[in-house]
Amino acid sequence: MDVVLYPDPRLRAKNAPVEVFDAELAATARAMFEAMYRTEGVGLAAPQVGINRRLLVYNPTGKAEEADLEIVLCNPKIAWKSRVIEPGREGCLSFPAIYGQIDRPIAVKIEAQGLDGAPVTLELEDWDARIFLHEFDHLDGVLFTDRMTPADKTRNAPALEELVDRYREKLASS
Repeated sequence: MDVVLYPDPRLRAKNAPVEVFDAELAATARAMFEAMYRTEGVGLAAPQVGINRRLLVYNPTGKAEEADLEIVLCNPKIAWKSRVIEPGREGCLSFPAIYGQIDRPIAVKIEAQGLDGAPVTLELEDWDARIFLHEFDHLDGVLFTDRMTPADKTRNAPALEELVDRYREKLASS
């Protein structure tokens, strides 16, 4: 399983709910964690691996040896988010070597389903909230570049253009 790079249209596609909670879903989540660890990330949404489902995984440490901190969420919804917003530096595995300051709520309460379909409610703060909100955006086709400041968009324009050029070359050669 490989991470899909911008501007692959699957990153903007509508994502269907997870409806089947089986061994195949568990294997997909495991493969997503492996791809996330391999690319040194802390979170990954299914559209980032070309699967247009409402599924995300994260581990706030980004360390495979700390698997007890792994979170898998299916069909997450935001029940509440803080009015207090804080800027933070973010990157994205679908945008290698591109970073920007992104404003996010400092806390969020979410309702989702686990790998077995059982209801999950989490209250996340700070780093965990930021990771979740970044990955949740992917499920709605929102990319972190959409939330960048105008200055960060301008600064990153050459790198974004390079990703577009690489994508076009890949399409032309296939």
